[in-house]
Amino acid sequence: MSRTICRQLSIRGRVQGVGYRWSLCAEAGRLGLAGWVRNRRDGSVEALVSGPVEAVEALLLWAHRGPSMARVDSVVCSEGNAAEIGERTGFDQIATR
Repeated sequence: MSRTICRQLSIRGRVQGVGYRWSLCAEAGRLGLAGWVRNRRDGSVEALVSGPVEAVEALLLWAHRGPSMARVDSVVCSEGNAAEIGERTGFDQIATR
């Protein structure tokens, strides 16, 4: 059985208004991950992702591409706080911050 990890992602580029959050939700759901994604007021997208190592790594690879209309300039990945996900079992879009 694979161990579970939690990662926080900060994605920069043309990532708002191009379906990035919706697409990330769909990909995270397909991979069976828990967490959330939101727009940031600075134009970036932020996500908190928890799940098996292999699934989180697959989402991280996807995040560097994003949907076809996006232009991803950078993805910064850091240790996430699993307590922020709590008992959440799915993946959601949450309010801009």
